Amino acid sequence: MDELYFHGPRGKAGAGTGGDGYFRVAAATPRIRVADVAGNAAAILECVYAAAREGVRALVLPELCLTGYTCGDLFHDRSLLRASEVALAGLLEDTADVPMLFTVGLPVASGDAVYNCVAVCCSGELLGLTAKGSLPNYGEFYERRWFAPAPHGVTWLTFLGTSVPLGSHIVYRCSDTGLGDVAIGIEVCEDLWVPVAPSASMATRGGATIILNASASSEVIGKSTYRRDLVCGQSARLFCAYVYANAGEGESTTDLVFSGENLIAENGSLLAKTDLFTCSAAIADVDLDRLMSERRRSTTWGASFPTAASCQEVPFSFGGGELVSECPLMYSALDTMRVAPRKPFVPAAAQDLSERCETIFNLQAAGLKTRLAHTGTASAVIGLSGGLDSTLALLVTVRAFDVLGLPREGIHAVSMPGFGTTGRTKTNAERLAEHLDVDFRTISIADAVRRHFDDIGHDPALTDVTYENAQARERTQILMDLSNELGGFVIGTGDLSELALGWATYNADHMSMYGVNASVPKTLVRHLVAYAADSFGGEIARTLRDILDTPVSPELLPPTGDGEIAQCTEELVGPYELHDFFLYHMLRFGFSPSKIYRMACRTFSRDEGEGAPAYDPAVILSWLRTFYRRFFSQQFKRSCLPDGPKVGSVSVSPRGDLRMPSDASAELWLAEIDSLGA
Repeated sequence: MDELYFHGPRGKAGAGTGGDGYFRVAAATPRIRVADVAGNAAAILECVYAAAREGVRALVLPELCLTGYTCGDLFHDRSLLRASEVALAGLLEDTADVPMLFTVGLPVASGDAVYNCVAVCCSGELLGLTAKGSLPNYGEFYERRWFAPAPHGVTWLTFLGTSVPLGSHIVYRCSDTGLGDVAIGIEVCEDLWVPVAPSASMATRGGATIILNASASSEVIGKSTYRRDLVCGQSARLFCAYVYANAGEGESTTDLVFSGENLIAENGSLLAKTDLFTCSAAIADVDLDRLMSERRRSTTWGASFPTAASCQEVPFSFGGGELVSECPLMYSALDTMRVAPRKPFVPAAAQDLSERCETIFNLQAAGLKTRLAHTGTASAVIGLSGGLDSTLALLVTVRAFDVLGLPREGIHAVSMPGFGTTGRTKTNAERLAEHLDVDFRTISIADAVRRHFDDIGHDPALTDVTYENAQARERTQILMDLSNELGGFVIGTGDLSELALGWATYNADHMSMYGVNASVPKTLVRHLVAYAADSFGGEIARTLRDILDTPVSPELLPPTGDGEIAQCTEELVGPYELHDFFLYHMLRFGFSPSKIYRMACRTFSRDEGEGAPAYDPAVILSWLRTFYRRFFSQQFKRSCLPDGPKVGSVSVSPRGDLRMPSDASAELWLAEIDSLGA
């Protein structure tokens, strides 16, 4: 259930704290004139300065932008080649104080060949010349008429008075302290479109986390969509940021039109793009921490390219300069352009959310269906409280039974009112079971629990943890025994958020025979139930919506004097939207508490209407500590979880995603959290 980071309001360019792995990149299209090298150099310089003012640290410009891609046979003209060298030397001189890596596309003559090259520049230094390896010579393209493909391996040549590498497999790695993950590979247009792109070896063998692509891709109907898919797909396969700059206004329109579409993708998600037929810049902050986490998690990623070409690594430094004091080299979560979604498990777009909900229902139902069919079981037992989780579990069970062609009467929904059960939840449970045509029965636990209190000598007036957990365990005993009586399965109702916090009674609601909600977080449970309400309509929808409006509570303490729920879960353990945010970024990417804290401060800084309040940083910090404390201390409950289907990218199953010792100390993480409040 990975969510992209939406390109949000631009973060301030002030002195950020750094250290959170956000690196600002851009793709821009200058307005050029074919063969007007001096004028094009001025347009390039303008793009570089504009990007620097925005705090960009890596900028890619289009293929052959210094001359124009559509020069044709002029690429063999000595005057054009000489003017390109002179203009590049001038650009290096003019950007000596600009701490930014940027590209300049130009033809480079060496010996008896002319190469379609990208000059890689930083702080006035020419770092290398990445040459295009795949020269298209089909359709409207005739590049083999003018250029030689990149040489095999990397060669060194003297260019502009310095020895530089030339080839198609060069990785430029930053040598500045704390910036070792800034490793940049360069691809030139067609090199992306071939079956085995150079970027594959640059990422897997050379460690490139950012790929810059300098392109001149002409526009025809349908090509833009394919281009975006290609860029996003490559970024996903390579766990990298892919920054794509396309030629635009000023190229010859004799036969072709260039749209100037610029794209930035990260691990399959499109972060930023420009409109077609504009000369503008796409700017985004890529999360290098996130990318490195993905690579370290995947044991097949690097191994999948054992025969990939070796790469030449070229170190570089941003070197300082005036602009460093104005904009950081690496951004903190407080200063980044990116704003993480409040609910990372929940798609923002309505259509995406509906599709996601349907898929999750099908995954949950498929898991349960398979387990029922495998065991030959035609009966299921569910403790139906009238709350969100048990409602979702019942809806899933109904779908599984329908798919199997089993009668719904084999589903036994059991209401077990105790000391805290309110009329609202009990009524909703009964109505829902009636609407869904499942068996419903009520078994009060009050007398049994009182007898148990007598047996162990507990004062029922003392509403402590024993008072609460005794009710939960009595309910589980009833469900287990009833399942034996009916020859059925006890369906678990606990969700991912509760499991992460350990918000379950050990050997009570913690236990079942199949936990259908085990990898569904609370923030998503709400949307699944709401989706079901929209799908059913009528009386079922009215009941489901009232369940959605009911406060989340275990209902283990006596109701208030007016019969309302007295125990609100989120007042005790904290807001689920915060905990789900913490959980996602900790488990999915291994982010540190400090980074998660700063991300949360940025994300939850504004009130976004009903159900989406702003949170003060002190409040976020307090609940973050609660989260880590409970997550570590409650691992023993997760170590013996029942089976249940994984539906998203985050789960806490001890047999799958989370192999964590129950006695691991939380002190390291808690100390980091405490330091944030110092």
